[in-house]
Amino acid sequence: MGPLPIDADGRFEGYASVFGKLDDGGDIVMPGAFRRSLGLRGRHRIKMLFQHDPKEPVGTWDAIREDDYGLWVEGRLVQDVPRADALRRLIGRGAVDGLSIGFRTVKSTRASREGHRRLWEVDLWEISIVTFPMMDLARIAPGKPPASSRLERSLQAAMDVFKQ
Repeated sequence: MGPLPIDADGRFEGYASVFGKLDDGGDIVMPGAFRRSLGLRGRHRIKMLFQHDPKEPVGTWDAIREDDYGLWVEGRLVQDVPRADALRRLIGRGAVDGLSIGFRTVKSTRASREGHRRLWEVDLWEISIVTFPMMDLARIAPGKPPASSRLERSLQAAMDVFKQ
């Protein structure tokens, strides 16, 4: 059996959105769509909810960032919150593993022949743990993002050091 998707402290990670892929609502999130919102709002103001319900906050985000694949998140469930405690067990058993974004569209285009909407900029409000994500690839997953994403962040971090 591989690594569990959540640890004993309720920490987990995965992709909340994947770039360039069609979701069940007919949207395609484009690379860079979250950049401005994350810069303005920061991870502390992006809420972690259960099933997009504002009455069901269940945790906090330790990291939210775009990489070349999508929107990578690292979060932790709050202990002693009944819903979060249940989610810790459900995620650990693989019963719940979906992630979904709650946002307001800022800039989009629609291709006339296919009818799909391309999201170029969104105002991200929350990321939810869900049973059925609109984007099938938006999942809690054990391990780190793909190697190319880690390499890209390492190079960026090295460049940031030189800027200081």
